[in-house]
Amino acid sequence: MRPLVLISNDDGIDAPAMEPLVSELDAAGLEPLVVAPERQRSAASHQITLHKPLRVTRRGEGRFAASGTPADCVYIGLHKLVPRRPALVLSGINDGYNLGGDVFYSGTVAAAVEGGLRGVPGLAVSLAPGARDGIWRAARFAAELARSVADTGLADKTVLNVNVPAGDCDAYAWTCLGRRSYHDDVQVREDPRGKPYYWIGGGEAALGDDDGSDTAAIGRGLISVTPLFLDLTCRQTLGQAQSFSLRGFRREA
Repeated sequence: MRPLVLISNDDGIDAPAMEPLVSELDAAGLEPLVVAPERQRSAASHQITLHKPLRVTRRGEGRFAASGTPADCVYIGLHKLVPRRPALVLSGINDGYNLGGDVFYSGTVAAAVEGGLRGVPGLAVSLAPGARDGIWRAARFAAELARSVADTGLADKTVLNVNVPAGDCDAYAWTCLGRRSYHDDVQVREDPRGKPYYWIGGGEAALGDDDGSDTAAIGRGLISVTPLFLDLTCRQTLGQAQSFSLRGFRREA
């Protein structure tokens, strides 16, 4: 029996990269099952829908479109739609990088993280924005990495965040999260009735070049693979706890 891969994304089930990804996973000896949002849900982060019903529509064999967020899709998929426990959750291929601090906003990364939180290895894959000619190369890399993860597994509470640059490079590097700077902006506009509304935006400013970072790897034209650990505890601060003194309260070990 082939290892099962639960696929989701945040660009929607009809995203151009979906079929190449499914095809490459199948060619790599893996069994793909898609549970993806019915529409674009970029920057949804790890939102879970709790206060309204979710609808799931079958789009063919092994294809489901859901009305919720990427994290919703993985949650429903793992609990109700998979025929057996998946070897991994693969999210992507996203149209646009998820580098550095982007991982905290990304619906693509959140879908993979939802798998990691449920004890299933997670893999998030993103491609340079608008790089349509790179979709098949990104899909082949994703499928090969997925095959390796299915064979060897990942450490508990670990997700791999992959970013693929434009161009023909077939080299990759293991990286840490880097720095991605934006020209932050909030524009105030008026609707036809003269009432103000706000539009959050801002174009990309620069990629950091810290040694060993995902942003530096992309700057060199390399595919970056960044392991993310889902325990966000800051051990350094725990070690400095003796320096905190709160009047009127006592600290216990």
